[in-house]
Amino acid sequence: MFGTPDTQATAGLIKDGSEQTFMQDVIEPSATVPVIVDFWAPWCGPCKTLGPALEAAVTAAKGAVRMVKINVDQNQMLAGQLRIQSIPTVYAFFKGQPVDGFQGAIPGSEIKKFIEGLAKLSGGSADGGLADALAAAEEMLAEGAAADAAETFAAILEEEPGNAAAYGGLIRAHLALGEIDKAEALLSAAPAEIAKSKEVEAARAQIELARQAAKAGPVDELRAVLAKDPSNRQAMFDLATALHASGDVEGAVNTLLDLFKLDREWNDGAAKAQLFTIFEAMKPQDPIVLAGRRRLSSMIFA
Repeated sequence: MFGTPDTQATAGLIKDGSEQTFMQDVIEPSATVPVIVDFWAPWCGPCKTLGPALEAAVTAAKGAVRMVKINVDQNQMLAGQLRIQSIPTVYAFFKGQPVDGFQGAIPGSEIKKFIEGLAKLSGGSADGGLADALAAAEEMLAEGAAADAAETFAAILEEEPGNAAAYGGLIRAHLALGEIDKAEALLSAAPAEIAKSKEVEAARAQIELARQAAKAGPVDELRAVLAKDPSNRQAMFDLATALHASGDVEGAVNTLLDLFKLDREWNDGAAKAQLFTIFEAMKPQDPIVLAGRRRLSSMIFA
């Protein structure tokens, strides 16, 4: 189901509504702040584009407007009372009355104008930026809701095509969905002004690691090879790749550090290069990154 992310960034601003809660979710709050009502259904294709875009814009407005989502399949009486003839249909309520609305999916620029117009009704501003929407998308991705995250990142890019954080996030979301080819296509199409940004470079590193993971050998077999020959450089490198593919990032980093200590020049410095790829793909303050960089530095400058 395409629904509302349960995150701090959207808490209280966006919710699912019903016929039974319409008064308390829409009419009563609209006394002080405009409330958008999005009429949608799970089978509606355009709804899956419009909904996340609206959610991102509402989140970015930081409380200047609110949003309630109504599934028309589950609330047919309400849809009939409000004469909903096609979906998506969006109504905006203020002071208990509908004041604006539209039908069908509209571009991000039109959504922004719609939100800004509503915010002015109550003296608010929709100029809150997109930081909260980005935070919500990152939280979705961290919680495993990669499809919802991808939709939200895409909605942010509708409003701000040069947003490097959203672009990198969209690539990472497709990677999380197992869509490596799509992630690579997005990377190749990155706008020139953000193509070398740290967010897009991090996504590039994750793509490289994902490609390697697809070719990684069995961890147990590689451990067995190393048990017989602890100095087998290629087996150490392959084990690090396999460990990373299995989710043991710390084990991969430690194995590469051991390989670097054993032979830093092996395969044109492959261990160091792989370590930097892993570090670039992670958050700079991740404990694994900090510990790995410290240990690597101590060996380089020993």
